[in-house]
Amino acid sequence: MNSEEIYLAERERKAKEIGEILASYLPERKGYQKIIIEAMEYSLMAGGKRLRPMLMREMYERFGGAGRVVEPFMAAIEMIHTYSLVHDDLPAMDNDDYRRGRKTTHVVYGEDMGILAGDALLNYAFETAASAFDEYPEDSKRIAKAIAILGRKSGIHGMLGGQVIDVKETGKRVQKDVLDCIYALKTGALLEAAMMIGAALAGAGEEELKTVEKIASGIGLAFQIRDDILDVTGTEEILGKPVGSDERNEKTTYVTLFGVEKASEIAEKQSEEALRLLHTLPGENAYLEWLIRSLIYREK
Repeated sequence: MNSEEIYLAERERKAKEIGEILASYLPERKGYQKIIIEAMEYSLMAGGKRLRPMLMREMYERFGGAGRVVEPFMAAIEMIHTYSLVHDDLPAMDNDDYRRGRKTTHVVYGEDMGILAGDALLNYAFETAASAFDEYPEDSKRIAKAIAILGRKSGIHGMLGGQVIDVKETGKRVQKDVLDCIYALKTGALLEAAMMIGAALAGAGEEELKTVEKIASGIGLAFQIRDDILDVTGTEEILGKPVGSDERNEKTTYVTLFGVEKASEIAEKQSEEALRLLHTLPGENAYLEWLIRSLIYREK
């Protein structure tokens, strides 16, 4: 096996392991409200790249973390990411019928349960993260820091704020600074949360956390630009979701502003700057570097 094949196999192994961690934190299917638990599980266990929990653990290990305190946060951040996708797919938002190659949550369970499943995943994410206090009381200060990061980066000053601006500006041609704000909040903030939480749980200092935040911000922009490109150049068979939704929903993207070629150049530049900053941090993690590089060249 060459190095690329080794890393791809490693990513597949790590994604499978993350899936097992997620399953271990899901609530039991019981009670009169069990339909919502079923809908949560349907959404959360639909597969996907598991990028955010993967980046979280890689950064945790980069700073010397070796315990399992990161695991409830890995589950929590994927729950929050999944809730955002469930709500994005709703008729009032992007109105998509397929996600990750199968029918979206609201198509299977109804729009009402789609809304509630997203709500449930968001709430249960914080319940899951808070369980770390009982499981790892010796790490209470770091856990509290991690929960504060998770709350801010997923809320009105983070991902949710980005969604608000995105919805508000859909159908309008927005300027680059507005688009950058949408991308920084809607996509970048949760990646920042993932990597900052990993570092914080391993004991990173404030200056190191600021560097990690900048790294993740660059990764987030590159990742979202690549999403823009794939919405134009990809296929539904490979992506597992409809293509052309940006044009259909009259969204301004980096492709509509700059074209595919220039957008690709910007994504690559952002990724390379993120890698440069990564090398200023203590420790080494060759897989993490490969993972970051793979984001701007992904096909799905």
